[in-house]
Amino acid sequence: MRQNQFQIRVNWGDTDKAGIVYYPNYFKWFDIAGHQFFRSVGLSPAKLAAEQQIILPLLDARCTFEKPLYYDDIITIQTQVAEINRKTIKLHHEVYRGDTRTGYGYELRGWVKQEEGKIFSVPIPDEVKEILQKEGPGEFSQINPWLNA
Repeated sequence: MRQNQFQIRVNWGDTDKAGIVYYPNYFKWFDIAGHQFFRSVGLSPAKLAAEQQIILPLLDARCTFEKPLYYDDIITIQTQVAEINRKTIKLHHEVYRGDTRTGYGYELRGWVKQEEGKIFSVPIPDEVKEILQKEGPGEFSQINPWLNA
């Protein structure tokens, strides 16, 4: 299945009083990683919303924390499609500092149409499933979009 990875630097505001990354930031990073993943395969959430009225709301998320992270660490978030169902996509995320995995989890996102002020789930089109089921990274992958900014 498709995969993507990118790097980000831990900011001061991501840490707690002890200088350790505050746990909700993993969910923020999962969200960023999910959006980066969809962009990497040509399914930009902004473009889907504008052109097809498709949004990808978060339905469920989970994270297991293994090692602490600190201010100024450069982390790599690896994302891979774990499941594609009729109306949902599950993305598996792993966070690394160097070769050390510091946490992992998933996001479950719906394939939802927003029309005339209403939202409702719709089946994921076959052409989208094909894109997501291909092996390897997407053709629009960027490993460190923020580190080069």
